[in-house]
Amino acid sequence: MPIEADRFEELRDDSEVKAGTNEHEVLSFLRKSPDKAYTQSEIVEETDVKQGSIGPTLVRLREKGRVDHKGKYWRVSDHDRSIDHAAGLSSSAAESREDEGFDKEEWLGHSVDPREER
Repeated sequence: MPIEADRFEELRDDSEVKAGTNEHEVLSFLRKSPDKAYTQSEIVEETDVKQGSIGPTLVRLREKGRVDHKGKYWRVSDHDRSIDHAAGLSSSAAESREDEGFDKEEWLGHSVDPREER
């Protein structure tokens, strides 16, 4: 059964990583060195995540597409890095356009008749 758009917007995005969680802690650490991969023990040493929680945390992040895993090594995924890059680009684009005025004629592609403004 379909749901309303408002309800859809309220649904939780499973790829989200909330601040203050083990996932956030691990991802923040891995993002600092995107060109390196670490073992679980190395990640535990560099974060506040406990040894017993690191495995399940990394598996959840892998399922969300946020980290990659090969052998005994883990790294931030290319997908996660592209999300950060895209967010940065869209933020920069928005900031650069804040000072520009809105040109309704340009947007419409033709001159605006003042009577249309009402």
